[in-house]
Amino acid sequence: MAVRVGVCGAAGRMGKTILEVCNDNEAVEVTAAIEYSGSPMLGLDAGEVAGIGKLNVNITDDIQSVADQVDVMIDFTLATSVSANIQKCVLAKCKMVIGTTGLTQSDHDLIKNASNKIAIVFAPNMSIGVNLCFKLLEIAAKVIGEDTDIEIIEAHHRHKKDAPSGTALHMGEVVANTIGRNLKECAVYGREGITGVRDKKTIGFETIRAGDIIGDHTVMFAADGERVEITHKASSRKTFANGAVRAAQWLSEKKSGLFDMQDVLDLK
Repeated sequence: MAVRVGVCGAAGRMGKTILEVCNDNEAVEVTAAIEYSGSPMLGLDAGEVAGIGKLNVNITDDIQSVADQVDVMIDFTLATSVSANIQKCVLAKCKMVIGTTGLTQSDHDLIKNASNKIAIVFAPNMSIGVNLCFKLLEIAAKVIGEDTDIEIIEAHHRHKKDAPSGTALHMGEVVANTIGRNLKECAVYGREGITGVRDKKTIGFETIRAGDIIGDHTVMFAADGERVEITHKASSRKTFANGAVRAAQWLSEKKSGLFDMQDVLDLK
């Protein structure tokens, strides 16, 4: 039986891509599409909005009215919308895949508490390749992290509202945790002016926002005489959508708990 999927933010860039990926996957079925109240897309067929043909699923702004038709809700909306969506899914006992970034600590706490009642996959990046990079970063940090200067460079399109990206921050957390540092204490976000000699215990972040860049991330471990760079470049949003749909299929068998893509891909 196909996994019934709902898509929050169905008329957005990621939402349309997720609809397209779901439509190409016989193991899932789109049964709900949600947008914000007041969206001009309300009432329209989600498939036609996504340019993939009629799906016979009209876009609504009421999650609870369609929750009984959904096994897993995929949410790539704005950070300001996620909290309300989570609360509605908990009430409806609807599982969630959350890929939204730029969340506050209270949002993270809400996700953790909600996972006691519903199953949630929450990851700053759903890309299978990026999550493989997380594992490679852990290995690199164990071997050379203490002996190198660590810099994280990320680039995204001009429309991205949060910086650094959630993926870049998570990369920093993976490295910092592996070598016993607290990222909140050792992170340096950009440099300007006379900054003095680099503190070896810091982890630097550089952010680029330009054009239509989907998402580039590089972590540099630089020593005297050599450096190791672990890089991931996304050329299509389908990279993230494929991972999210894979996560939804995996999550359909879980009752509750908080998971990430490392769990989905069995990388732990």
